[in-house]
Amino acid sequence: MSRSARSPLLLAGLLAAAGTAHFAAPRQFDHIVPRSLPGSPRSWTYASGAAELALAAGLALPRTRRTAALAAAAFFVGVFPANVKMAVDWRHRPAPQRAAALGRLPLQVPLVLWARGVAKAAGNAGTAGSTEGRA
Repeated sequence: MSRSARSPLLLAGLLAAAGTAHFAAPRQFDHIVPRSLPGSPRSWTYASGAAELALAAGLALPRTRRTAALAAAAFFVGVFPANVKMAVDWRHRPAPQRAAALGRLPLQVPLVLWARGVAKAAGNAGTAGSTEGRA
């Protein structure tokens, strides 16, 4: 399997692992839900985990890959405020935890670009496939 063919599956695996973690250990995610959101943090934790699992499933299937990849890019942008909140809340923690919280912030950029690249590749594959057999 080529690197480009593995890319959407790797992104799907990352999202599936993160989504599963939201259900397996929700407490760690509850703490980074911005207080300005309505409802309980646990509801947002579960909703975020469910969204990640749905995105993973969409990325795994070629038919839904482009749409899921675009949605994943938007999702990565959407969860950025939680990462900012975590960095602010953890500013007085020990250096390794503080570094982890700060390290999450720039990580969103490659995740968004990765998802957009998967969407572009899926769109190109769909376009190429739709012209087969035409004169």
